Formats: sequence, structure tokens, C-alpha cells
Amino acid sequence: MKDSFPRGRTAIVGAATFGMGEAPGFTNMELAARASVSALAQAGLTPKDVDGLFIVTMDDTMSGLSFAEYLGIRPRLTDNCRTGGSSFEIQASLAALALDAGQCDVVLIAYGSNQRTAAGKLISSNRPSPWESPYRPINPVSSYALAAARHMHQYGTTKQQLGEVAVAARKWAQKNPDAFMRDELTMEAYMAARQVSSPLGVRDCCLVTDGAAAVVMSRADRARDLNKRPAYLLGAAAETTHREIAQMADLTVTGVARAAQRAFAQAGVRPADIDVVELYDAFTINTILFLEDMGFCPKGEGGHFVSGGRIAPGGELPVNTNGGGLSCVHPGMYGLFTMVEAVQQLQGVCGERQVQGARLAVAQGNGGVLSSEAVLVLGTEETL
Repeated sequence: MKDSFPRGRTAIVGAATFGMGEAPGFTNMELAARASVSALAQAGLTPKDVDGLFIVTMDDTMSGLSFAEYLGIRPRLTDNCRTGGSSFEIQASLAALALDAGQCDVVLIAYGSNQRTAAGKLISSNRPSPWESPYRPINPVSSYALAAARHMHQYGTTKQQLGEVAVAARKWAQKNPDAFMRDELTMEAYMAARQVSSPLGVRDCCLVTDGAAAVVMSRADRARDLNKRPAYLLGAAAETTHREIAQMADLTVTGVARAAQRAFAQAGVRPADIDVVELYDAFTINTILFLEDMGFCPKGEGGHFVSGGRIAPGGELPVNTNGGGLSCVHPGMYGLFTMVEAVQQLQGVCGERQVQGARLAVAQGNGGVLSSEAVLVLGTEETL
């Protein structure tokens, strides 16, 4: 079957965040609305210009209807796909198809969560399982700990190599004024951090924060009039492999492997062409698995690949340049924040953390327990 995609025929013309870290007093919808209005304003638009609405919130299974009502709009197309943190990359893929087909003209993709100030703990979407619950896992972390333990056993990946991911993320966060955790993280402090679910410690786990993000999409023929530097969607693909970690065929290979292969083929690029990589680093093992599965290094060599500051500021492959879910922000679902950071890097507006000359970027989303993976390839006008 031919895997076609409207390469470069749609673009992101606005990308914004709001309430990063802590935003007391805001509801999920209010947070999402603030980010949305900001993203729309970047393109000279208002909510009433939106005729394609994509949103997910943690507390509303009909968030598409609720958010349309909140914004006072009547979109022609509404979707609230719920695959966890990969929802937003999947929504961008669907939005590109809808825009290219002329079903809508302006698409808003939004998310907001007051998880930290409202609940104060990580919210898990995992339902009770008759097969896994008797073992009392601390999910989602225990599921990711299984993947980490298997990778360590099979390939000799070390705890210190996981630490390289956490330390690199913190170094990027220190360059980002919006990041929630900006204090120094040394390898010694990482190694001494308390265990949560062996082999993962607290510094291997994502933050629990508030935050909202939004992006605005249009067709490419209009994008140049809405933003001086749009980020064009060159490729997009997703794959779902399982629901529960016990059903994952190989704990060291994720759906990113085939999704990235398809997205890169659609975009006509290779991993070596990518200038900046924004991954869903809910846990340190994610970054290693996803870099391998995307083809940045062979399977089993991810631990070695991330060592020596390769993915940190000044390294040869900038990864999670905002600080990622480990050090910047993680309000329940992080996927839309990878898209915002990728777009802003391509627009050259990231200040001290800016990757100079960035022309091609990857934004990746992860849902469930390595269950649903989605990959976007974005590029500047020069890449069309």
C-alpha cells in the first residue's frame, strides 16, 4: 500500500505555551484557551477564524465540544483523539489531510492541564488490569522500568547512561527561562536520587506540572501571509502496538521504528539530515529507545550514543532543547510541547537555547506505556 502524505502543503503558523510549571487558579480549559489565543495572534487570527478544532484534556472525554463552546466558535471539523501523549501529533497528521482536502482552512490544536496545582501528583490513564494489577505496579513508571531493565540486560546499558539523558535535559532547561527545573543536576546527584521503580529513580521520571500549548495550522499557500517563517509539515506517521506493557512484543523496540521510517520517507529525508530532535521523554529510557528506533544509532547502542554530552547543548545532536518532560514541563501529556519547541526552533526564536541554522526538526509523541507512537518531520521554507 502506498504511504502518501501532502508533503509541505500544510504548515504551522502559530505555536505558543502558557502556564508552564505552576498556574494556580486556572482550569484546564482556561489554560488551553490562553495558549490558543496567543498562538492564533502570532498569525493575526482570532478564535472565530478557527474552523478545525483538535483538543484533548485529561478531565473531559468530550473536550472537543466543551472547548468549541468555551471559545464561542462553531468549527466544521472537531476531533478529540485520545491516544495519550501522542494524540497531538496524530491530530496534526489528520489536520494536514483535512486542510489539504479543503475541509477546513484554519486548524487549532490545543491542550491544557492544571495537574500540579489541582491534583499534585502524576495522573495515570491506565485502567485496572486483571493481569498486571495483582503485581501492584507503580504505573506508569513500573512499565517503563521494565523496558529500561530489559534494555540494560540485553545491551549492557548502564544507569549512568540513563543519567546522561537526565543531565543533558537539565542543561537545556537551564537555557530556557520557561523551564520548571533549572537548578544544576550533576551526575553524582542523579546517581544518588531515590529509587522509584528499579532501575528508575526520581530523576529518571518526568515532572508533574501545569501547562498549556497550542499550534495553528493552515495550507501552505496561505501560510506565508500568516507568518514570516512557517514550519511546514513534511511527513507524519503513527503506529499503535499494544495497550498494556505485558503485551509489548519486544520491550526494546517501539512503534517509533516504523512510524519514523514512514515519516522520513514521506519527507524525503534521513536521520542524518535532522537538525533538532524533540522527543517525548517521560522517562530517561524513552530518549534512548526513540533515538535508536528513529535510526540515529543502531539498536542497543543508544546508551553509548547519548554519552559524552552528544545530546546536550554543544553536542552534535540537539535533543529536547527546551529541557523536555524531564526538566521543562510535563502536565499529564507532553506531546504538543514537542511540536511547539520544534516549530520555535525552526523559527529561530529560542534565544539562548537556539540551534543555529535549524532547518529540519522532528517532533515525537508517546502515548500509553510505549503503546502509541507518532512522528512529525517539520521543515523551513528552504526544505520544500
